[in-house]
Amino acid sequence: MRRDIEAYLSADWDAHARDFVADGFFGIDGLRSSNPDSWRPLYPSLEAYARNWIDFARQSIGVEYAEDHRMATYRATILRDIDIQADFAVAHKKFDGSIARADGGVDRLNWQTVYLCRKLGDIWKIAGFLGYLPNPMGTADRPTQPAIRVPASSQHVTAGPYSPVLEVAASRLVVISGQAAVGPDGATLAADFASQARATLLNCAAQLAAAGCTLADVFKVNCYVTDLDHWPQFNAVYLDIMPKPLPVRTTVQTGLLGDFLVEIEMWAAKP
Repeated sequence: MRRDIEAYLSADWDAHARDFVADGFFGIDGLRSSNPDSWRPLYPSLEAYARNWIDFARQSIGVEYAEDHRMATYRATILRDIDIQADFAVAHKKFDGSIARADGGVDRLNWQTVYLCRKLGDIWKIAGFLGYLPNPMGTADRPTQPAIRVPASSQHVTAGPYSPVLEVAASRLVVISGQAAVGPDGATLAADFASQARATLLNCAAQLAAAGCTLADVFKVNCYVTDLDHWPQFNAVYLDIMPKPLPVRTTVQTGLLGDFLVEIEMWAAKP
């Protein structure tokens, strides 16, 4: 755990890479939801996970905190439960705490990860994980779906990955402003379209989590892209991340600020 935290605080992936086994590695992103229907296999390889890890670590370095970032991270991190069976182990790492930012805001650490570990020789290594789950679990459980696709609705054969009509049961709505592939320091997280689309959707998920929602609660999505030739790439990333029933969606081509290639806003029904 110490090597993990120190590597993250310095955005030094090489110092952490030795804790993983690349062969057969995979990671499932729980998207802060207790509902397995929302979980997505966003990290099919160690390389894919490393890119995401580095992006988040660099974002963290760009934030000015009002307290010692290192001490606050150690304070909020718990690695206590490890179940070992022969050369296989499951380790539970949880975050429970907060870190005060210099701008008066607070970074809340309230998620958990289940690491799947293998013993290679005398050394334990991480072979996969189910991560970014809510802590405690159950905070995003749903007795019913907030949005249901209307069975009688239809759409043309060239339609994208979205529902034509949804019926929504909601007493409270959560609306997030347009999100882009930008870190807390204002820097763009990626240059290519697919990476920007993925980072943008994950930023949307983070904003929804602040209001107690997940992507599974979203019923309406508005997407803005600088070039509709990116439509196939966008749909591929979108299908990887968005749970079903897919929200209704509108996508238009327009100019965007700076070097952003995509911007997304969402409407969600709060349970």
